[in-house]
Amino acid sequence: MRIVYLGTPDFAVLPLESIIKCGKDKVIAVITNKDKPVGRKQILTPPPVKETAEKYGIPVYQYDKIRIEGVNDLKALNPDIMITCAFGQILSQEILDIPRLGVINIHGSLLPKYRGASPIQSAILNGEKESGITIMKTDIGIDTGDILLQEKVKIEDSDTARELFDKLSVLGAKTILNALDLIRENKINPIKQKEEDATLSKMIKKESAKIDFYETKEKIVDKIRAYNPWPVAFFTYNGQTIKVYGAKPDERKGQCGEVLVSDKELVIGTENGSVSLLTVQKAGGNKMNISDFLRGNKIVKGEIIK
Repeated sequence: MRIVYLGTPDFAVLPLESIIKCGKDKVIAVITNKDKPVGRKQILTPPPVKETAEKYGIPVYQYDKIRIEGVNDLKALNPDIMITCAFGQILSQEILDIPRLGVINIHGSLLPKYRGASPIQSAILNGEKESGITIMKTDIGIDTGDILLQEKVKIEDSDTARELFDKLSVLGAKTILNALDLIRENKINPIKQKEEDATLSKMIKKESAKIDFYETKEKIVDKIRAYNPWPVAFFTYNGQTIKVYGAKPDERKGQCGEVLVSDKELVIGTENGSVSLLTVQKAGGNKMNISDFLRGNKIVKGEIIK
């Protein structure tokens, strides 16, 4: 089959490489977003999928708005099938109709749970014990198409979004090959999603990562895991933002937001106990374990953090 692959971030790299290396199908083009300025120096940086495609000598097309800029190119490429993976743009019906076998998507959740923009973070945020990859038929809705294949993976209590991201990228690389085999052999049995079970994961905003110490210790720890490595959970103390990269539930009790311990440990009260912060970073500083941080930053026991 002649494949056009659409993807942008690291998550989409391993599935692309698995298709290329398998050799059963030919990736005739890769579609991705435009290069963007990155970091404090705003260095113009290509998407990881572009770098991968160029490594294998595959033509790359980049669009800000594929529905406006890319239709004629896609028609000229005349693919048998298109595969999307964290592409970041919505496809029009005109684009969906171009490949004879349609468009399929590699999605990082067990649909119909966690449709939308942040399925990996949402699974951790909500305390899920498993996630997975869904290969789905893309339609005009947001992750509403028929399910073609699913594979599950366990979410460990220690998994951050980065670690689950990596697990699912590996699983996606395996699952897309299985799906392509089934499509090639005409053995796919599409399953319609149950709308009553559907949930939508929203676009993540930086302010969503603010820690609310009036929540349970479990919810707070899940939030810290879900927003690591971005946007990173945080609280403010004396007007200064402190990011939190790691924490664990604790049994010590006090008022919500009360600093219970601030000597070698930083333990803060919650609705049902407390959380012990493990790795933090203040604005302009380096990421540090909590004992090193407290040696140079005084947090007063008994104060209330709101």
